[in-house]
Amino acid sequence: MSNRETEHLRVLIANEREDRLAVVAPIVAALGHEVIAREIEVEDVGAVTARERPDVALVGLGESSEHALHLVEKIVHESACPVIALIHAPDPDFVKEASKRGVFAYITDADAKDWQSSIDIVLRRFAEYHDLEGAFGRRALTERAKGILMERHSIDDATAFEMLREHSRTDNRKVIDLATAIVDGHRLLPKQPQDVDRS
Repeated sequence: MSNRETEHLRVLIANEREDRLAVVAPIVAALGHEVIAREIEVEDVGAVTARERPDVALVGLGESSEHALHLVEKIVHESACPVIALIHAPDPDFVKEASKRGVFAYITDADAKDWQSSIDIVLRRFAEYHDLEGAFGRRALTERAKGILMERHSIDDATAFEMLREHSRTDNRKVIDLATAIVDGHRLLPKQPQDVDRS
């Protein structure tokens, strides 16, 4: 991820305190980013996140840590963006609970000049996480396809994988595309080839 990709971000900010939103918004704007939504209510933040699709979300710890944690949960559930917790003073218990709910990092008000560096790091780690998650998903799908081939053709693991690779080359398709087709279509196929009565 280049610096250009983190120059103008669409940022959602959430906090139960309106006065804190008023403090955070200008800091975000001064960094060259656009505040696309300011949310207070837990009931609203999920829908706004789903609709606006922010690049990053900043959730402030207001009066109630439970309120902030619920905001985090709703955003994480609805979004494909990292969530950063904003805290005013060290609060290890809140940070621990927020991390369990999907926060990628936390920053403090005292570090406002360093927010951009923190955001850059979070976005890089988030991208790496999604790449890794995708790789694990592709591997799991390939393993399922191999298992189906092993069952249907009574072959071993290495032979099943070679069958996938050979068809990939022959059909000029990616192995993952073939694996997807096998997994999606295997329920339509009989467990054993059926004898056809030709009389």
